[in-house]
Amino acid sequence: MKRVLSILLALTMAVASLAGCSTDAPSGAAAGSAAPAAASKSGKMTVYGIYKAGDQSWFIDEGAAAKKAVEAAGGEFIYVDAKMSPEEYLKAIDNAIANNASGVVTCIPDQTMSQSVVDKLSAANIPVIAADDALQDGSGKKLVPWVGIDAYAIGDTNGKWLADYAKKNDLVSKPDTGLLILTMDTVSSCVPRAKGEYDAFTKALPAFNSGKIFKADYDGTTDKGNTAAAAVFTAHPEIKTWLVTGANEEGTIGACRALESAGLDKHACVVGLGAYLAKDEFKKPGGSPMKAATYFSSDSIGAGSIQVLLDKIAGKTVKEETAVSAEIVTPENYKKVMGAAAN
Repeated sequence: MKRVLSILLALTMAVASLAGCSTDAPSGAAAGSAAPAAASKSGKMTVYGIYKAGDQSWFIDEGAAAKKAVEAAGGEFIYVDAKMSPEEYLKAIDNAIANNASGVVTCIPDQTMSQSVVDKLSAANIPVIAADDALQDGSGKKLVPWVGIDAYAIGDTNGKWLADYAKKNDLVSKPDTGLLILTMDTVSSCVPRAKGEYDAFTKALPAFNSGKIFKADYDGTTDKGNTAAAAVFTAHPEIKTWLVTGANEEGTIGACRALESAGLDKHACVVGLGAYLAKDEFKKPGGSPMKAATYFSSDSIGAGSIQVLLDKIAGKTVKEETAVSAEIVTPENYKKVMGAAAN
């Protein structure tokens, strides 16, 4: 009997010890609570930034601003490059869930995955904010709060600037002048950019030959932008002066390289989107076909997405859409407009 009592006593003490160090639920909260997590398993607020193309300058800068904002709030920021891979992206989401992340800011590589990602994070009680590209359903309705740029307005700005450039340089009626708009038709945040560019340009220049306006789709990378632009330039040798804009800065840089390879760069005019790569084109001693770019701050989106996330974690009501503004920069004014970002 004494041996049995000793075994029961030892088991009771072991169970009590295990219960005292359990990490299944935060202190003061029941397991399965619907409240968003305020801290990771380590006890420190941890925010994941999961970006579709984390090796691109835009996302590197955006992530740096997000990291600074999280650290200022006393937390830890984990930057993840999804490498434009749905598989890598889902692994990152699963890692955030496994590590009990306090929240996630993300730009998804494939928007058709949005609902499943939102469902995964919701089931884990982890709030998520979409940056740049929305997390949306099949009809385009946003599923979570979004922070990004006013896409159509930026396209409109580019289109107007190009039209003004064509007027000033007497290109409107020249038969050997063409307009190329690089598009990303599978990305909801990019479609309005191209539409704005086309609408503004054609509205300002109704006399411009519509047969000289071309479009080419790509995936957002410089290489594919180069390939798409080069194919159009090769197919239309009758065009000697090209006006070019697109859906992101990488694509327009690809077009610059394609113009140079074809020997068409001296008379071309390319307008970028973001200016984070255009600034380096502006510094080239020999010049560049990149003549201007709309500048919008990756810092504003990076820090802005974190502020919305922190408010969400705190249980505050947040705006469903937050758009940052933009303005045109050129080699003459980019340093003044961009400040430290021009370096």
